[in-house]
Amino acid sequence: MDVETGIRAMLLLMPRVVGRTKRMPPPDSLAGFALAPRHLSLLAYLVFDGPMPVNALAERLEVAPTTVSLMVGDLSRQGILERRADDADRRRTIVAIAPAHVDAIHGWLARGADAWRTALEPLTPDERRVFVETIRRYEDATRDL
Repeated sequence: MDVETGIRAMLLLMPRVVGRTKRMPPPDSLAGFALAPRHLSLLAYLVFDGPMPVNALAERLEVAPTTVSLMVGDLSRQGILERRADDADRRRTIVAIAPAHVDAIHGWLARGADAWRTALEPLTPDERRVFVETIRRYEDATRDL
C-alpha cells in the first residue's frame, strides 16, 4: 500500500472509529455522571496502574498537573474518585477509583480492551509496536491542528 492509499483509508476509517468509541456508553451505574472522553484516559491509567499521585497522572496524560487536579476534583465531587494523603509524604495526594465504582469502570474499559485485543493479537510484537508508534505519531501531528 502506498502512502496516499493509506492516508485515504485512514481518513475514511478514523471518523467511524471515533464515532463508535463515542457511542460506547458508560455503564448504567455511571450514566448519571458527567463523564467526558478526557476522563476515560485518566480512569484507564488508574485501572491499569492503580492509585497514584496527581503529578504521576499528569505525566502519563501529558497535561499540566493543574488540569489533572481539576479533573480529579470534578470526579471526586461526583464520588467516582477518592483522594487520600500519601502515607509516605502527607503533602502528596493519592488518587484512586472509589470502591463503589471499580467494577463498573473495569467493565466499561474492558469492552474497549477486548476490541483492541481482537485487533492486536494477530500481529507480531514488532507489528504491534509499529502500529502503536504510528498512532502516537499521528496524535502528535494533530496536536496543534
